[in-house]
Amino acid sequence: MDATRGETVTQRFETGVRALDRKLDGGIPAGSLVTLLAEPASQAELFLSEFVARQETVYLSGEQAPTTVTSALRSQRGTYDDLAVSQLDREAPVSDALAHAEEVTEESLLVVDPVEPLERADTGEFRAFLETLHSRLTQTDSVAVLYALKHSATPSQRHRTEYTSDIVFDLETKRNDDAIENRLFVPKFRGGRALTEPICLDLTDRIRVDTTRDIA
Repeated sequence: MDATRGETVTQRFETGVRALDRKLDGGIPAGSLVTLLAEPASQAELFLSEFVARQETVYLSGEQAPTTVTSALRSQRGTYDDLAVSQLDREAPVSDALAHAEEVTEESLLVVDPVEPLERADTGEFRAFLETLHSRLTQTDSVAVLYALKHSATPSQRHRTEYTSDIVFDLETKRNDDAIENRLFVPKFRGGRALTEPICLDLTDRIRVDTTRDIA
């Protein structure tokens, strides 16, 4: 796409959800730090799978073994040619994540799943990680996704994660007597337009827009 005079075209990273990409003017802007909020008992990992399938990715696992993460991703999308999965050091997760952040390559993706071990670390260390990561993303036209689990024992630095992020995706999962409803909110989009209404989704083995809940 050609830019008009005086206008810079920002590269976009597709999310894999066309309805969402349209509302984001093509996807996530390069250089963005993204937080994905979701309950542990949800299909939010489908979003991570879609992100990973489209970009060279370094995937930092804070809980599961790399083989478990890789197997789960492959069960959803098949093979990934440009995927490197590492388990964060349990004794020094922030230092480990910081080292990876400093090595983010051009136009790539960094995933931290979940970000909670970092949020429970020393305040100064976590702040330094976020600042370094944000700076590196801008330098390399890359994107990072921090997967933040929603539960009763929210880490004390969750507010810092959300505040530093350029974009916040908030997946709401509700269980009714006869169905599970998933709604994706985008309450924050720094430099862009946040969504005033949620996107209703069917999350099974893939992501589909639930048009049955559209209100005319």
